[in-house]
Amino acid sequence: MRFDKWHMNLLILLSILLFIQVGISSTPTSLQPKNLTVDEELKGETLHLNFGQKFYKLVGLKENFWYEVKISYPASIPASFSIELKKDLTDKHRNSNRRLLNTEKLIFKAESTEQVHVLVTVNAEGVVAQPNVQERELVLYNIVCDELMLGIPRFTWSVGFMAILCLLFAFVSPTLFSST
Repeated sequence: MRFDKWHMNLLILLSILLFIQVGISSTPTSLQPKNLTVDEELKGETLHLNFGQKFYKLVGLKENFWYEVKISYPASIPASFSIELKKDLTDKHRNSNRRLLNTEKLIFKAESTEQVHVLVTVNAEGVVAQPNVQERELVLYNIVCDELMLGIPRFTWSVGFMAILCLLFAFVSPTLFSST
């Protein structure tokens, strides 16, 4: 009888060790911060569709500048994203975000040069409308952090300037090239 108890205790011990090992090896690597550099878009990021989370460490922030973190994702995958700004990885403060169709965005001011993280969370929303189509496990998205000037992303100012030049040329060209 003692031999059976010994085997039972050994089996319980091995089960506990296996449970601990599986728990450690399956710890989500998405909670380890990934670098998100200002003005560089990360394309093809993935998250588990059910309560998936990923941390991004914002790199290249300047003090007293405004920034916008945006996520874009395909509307064909029914999902709800949220973006939260975190001063450290244990911060529980939630921010109000702006949702536009299938884009989630967060605007904030970098008040110091200390590390700032962004937590991206996704939840399944709705169901797939096509019969005999299996639900997806992962959702695909792009994420970018842009520097803002007067509330507009810095890289778009050159496009606006070129549009104004084209309009000026359109108004001036008839007088310059008139055939009188």
